[in-house]
Amino acid sequence: MSDSPTRPSSVINTVYGAFLRRLGGWISIADLITLMSELDVDSPAVRSAISRLKKRGVLEPERQGATGYRVSPAVHRVFDEGDRRIFGSLEPADLSDGWVMAVFSVPESERSQRYQLRTRLTWLGFGNIASGVWLAPGRLLDDTRRTLVRLGLDDYVHLFAADYAAFSDLRTTVSSWWDFPAIQTQYAAFTDTYAPVAERLTRQSDLDTTEAFRHYVPMLTQWRRLPYLDPGLPTELLPADWNAVAARQVFQQLHLVLAEPSLRHVQKVTGLAEVTPRV
Repeated sequence: MSDSPTRPSSVINTVYGAFLRRLGGWISIADLITLMSELDVDSPAVRSAISRLKKRGVLEPERQGATGYRVSPAVHRVFDEGDRRIFGSLEPADLSDGWVMAVFSVPESERSQRYQLRTRLTWLGFGNIASGVWLAPGRLLDDTRRTLVRLGLDDYVHLFAADYAAFSDLRTTVSSWWDFPAIQTQYAAFTDTYAPVAERLTRQSDLDTTEAFRHYVPMLTQWRRLPYLDPGLPTELLPADWNAVAARQVFQQLHLVLAEPSLRHVQKVTGLAEVTPRV
């Protein structure tokens, strides 16, 4: 999801992705409003965000004794892809794994598709080498393929598994393909905001589930953008002052402390039970 981290729709996406999928995927609008009020989002903003998410096909209305909304089946794969990026791509790629190269050409009459391709490749973590030529670590190949097919953009793109052979210093060159300062600015903002929180909460023995929820959802909402904008380049290609490691440590620390108490809080508010995943 590409919403701004401060938008109610993005916070709702976090609540569905982090908790409600584990609790059957449905919540009543009344309980959602209660949870969102604890995150300082008022009822009109929740209803407006739900309306937008419904129009985008993210949520579907469903009544289960009360009016509520369920994650649309078509979005399950999006959340699964998000889990892999947010929780599974916390370490830098291995340079020996090579690269995935995307080459595309879009007719001028379909320029909106060209814009969507550029936006989506950027969001997947690709760097722009030249017009219509984009590059990312090889481990992103499968997610890239799935995403382009899901969005109906695969007819415009050729994907290659590639190795860099010559002729420049790769560490110097990649800095012109990715906006390192912009990525580092976001990592710094995350660390500045949440490192003090992590230090305090890891020493707190009586963490209340409501407090855990109020910290965890905004933290996860801000964090989940970063593993997309940062492709996880190999360490040897990164600037010496690369600050992603410190930010990842803060995220992992808070996730470990806050995730399960936050889930218990959602269960307490909603009365929903955890669903055993299908094998």
